[in-house]
Amino acid sequence: MSSFFTTPASQKKRKRQDTSAAPPSKRQRNTIDGSNALKTTKSKPARAARDDSISGSGSEGDEDRGKASAQDAESSSDSGSEEETGAQRRLRLAEQYLENIKGGVETVGFDAEEIDRDLIAERLKEDVAATKGKSYRHITSSLNFSPASKTAFRADTQTTTSIAVCPPYIYTVSKDMSLIKWELPTPTLPSQTQLETKKKKKKKKKKKEKKEPPKQPAPPIRRRPTKLLYIRGNKNETHNSKYEHHTAPILTVAASEDGKYVATGGADKRLIIWSASDLKPLRIFTQHRDAVTGLAFRKGTNQLYSSSKDRTIKIWSLDELGYMETLFGHQDEVVDVAALAMERCVSVGARDRTARLWKVVEESQLVFRGGGGGGGASEKRRHDAQKENGLTNGEPRISSYVEGSIDRVAMIDEETFITGSDNGGISLWSLHKKKPVFTVPTAHGLDPPLTPEEASAEAEPDPKVSGEPQPRWITALATVPYSDMILSGSWDGWVRVWRVSGDKKRIEEVGVLGSNGEHQEKSVNGSDGVIETGGTQDNAEERAAVTGVVNDIEVFERGDRGKDGLCVVVATGKEHRFGRWKTVKGRNGAVVFEVTKKVPEVPKSNGATLNGNTSEMAIES
Repeated sequence: MSSFFTTPASQKKRKRQDTSAAPPSKRQRNTIDGSNALKTTKSKPARAARDDSISGSGSEGDEDRGKASAQDAESSSDSGSEEETGAQRRLRLAEQYLENIKGGVETVGFDAEEIDRDLIAERLKEDVAATKGKSYRHITSSLNFSPASKTAFRADTQTTTSIAVCPPYIYTVSKDMSLIKWELPTPTLPSQTQLETKKKKKKKKKKKEKKEPPKQPAPPIRRRPTKLLYIRGNKNETHNSKYEHHTAPILTVAASEDGKYVATGGADKRLIIWSASDLKPLRIFTQHRDAVTGLAFRKGTNQLYSSSKDRTIKIWSLDELGYMETLFGHQDEVVDVAALAMERCVSVGARDRTARLWKVVEESQLVFRGGGGGGGASEKRRHDAQKENGLTNGEPRISSYVEGSIDRVAMIDEETFITGSDNGGISLWSLHKKKPVFTVPTAHGLDPPLTPEEASAEAEPDPKVSGEPQPRWITALATVPYSDMILSGSWDGWVRVWRVSGDKKRIEEVGVLGSNGEHQEKSVNGSDGVIETGGTQDNAEERAAVTGVVNDIEVFERGDRGKDGLCVVVATGKEHRFGRWKTVKGRNGAVVFEVTKKVPEVPKSNGATLNGNTSEMAIES
């Protein structure tokens, strides 16, 4: 059977025709003469364009490779320049730092050489001392404390227990569970007053030339702080764990430097973190087992230290609103805590009579033991001082004023701090010594002795029976960080100013705030430590700049590095912040002191000098 499927494979293949031998047909001739000709004519420019594109792409690739090689060369040169040694990097950073300082220094009235030699060197020394935590500024001698202006403000509250400042705002707390936010007015500076007087003189000249219609008088300058926000707790919500406020007296308050947070601690064992803008509660901590007595922010951070009557110090991070660590060691209530820039704090333990410096990173503590006497004055000298002040009836009195409780602490720098005690002593401490370097005994004087009726329980007491004159406690301490200035308060009616000596081995008296020359200065006898005071209690109350018990002091500097003076804010009340052991005539509120800088004496060409403080001419003989 012969079919396609049965034929062998060799016969299935078709044979190609020999086109070269056979003549072309008519259709093939037409295509060759027409369309094929067009194709050949068009293929030549297309082939040329394709060749150009191929060659162009090759040249572009060469250019890209050239650019890449140039970039590689530049990066290699940059990496070579970046590979600098440590010494070169330090030199470059130092040069940048000097340029920044030169840009920030006012060059008016100085030569460039003087700026480079004096001002820049001074700034470098201050910055180095600040990073090391050492005292570097001596500002006490450049301030006018006696003529400081005083402005009292208050709200309808009970005793103000603590105060915190974050310029231009003030936060006060009191025993009636109230938290108040105030706005502090900015005082007119001397430079501004001089400009205003010049403008007024120019306006007067213009008015003489052209008569203008009278203008309305400007509103008076606001001096008192303005109350912005007020919130108050409720003691009836003690058993309500969801209540977002205090249910017992608020004992302490602190404000962060960035102005975001306000922290309060009270006798209800609560530590509450508030939003500083609207005083809304952000977080309530209840880890403390007893009353929260002190709060302190680490300088430049939102790390918070809290002290409590449960004998512990706790550390909190407000950036995460969380608890960090607990510090143990005190044998009695921890009543105050202070901190600066380094990760460490200082606390005082009341009747365990110790101050402890806690090194958080090293997990260690240094113990400083107090409990000493009142300065080592002899019995006769002390009796003579008491007799001169009318505090005794002529009988010899023996009183050593032994330190029973350390109640207050403040840090001068990272290696030096001060404490205040119930015997009226202010002690200076150093990390290199376990005992106080120097102590000022009875810094705020003595209270008059009790009358026989007050000292005795008998109906007809013996006139010879009377109580001992007791020293006034140190109820408040404050410092300007990294400087030589100390402020202290009690219930004698004055905020006293002290200075740390240059060698940091003594505390020297400077004066009082806002006395205007009415206060009779007291003298400290360096040989025996006896403090002599003058005047009676009634006269002292009439002349007092602060009435009541000074429960807290806050201070901050005006202007860059304090060039415009200081602002001191004092919390006052009729009672002590922890109890009612002492009731003093006064007001519950606060007082603001504005301390100005001293104006240096300007030499005159005729040999006279103009005193900037009194504006009087002093002729040299």
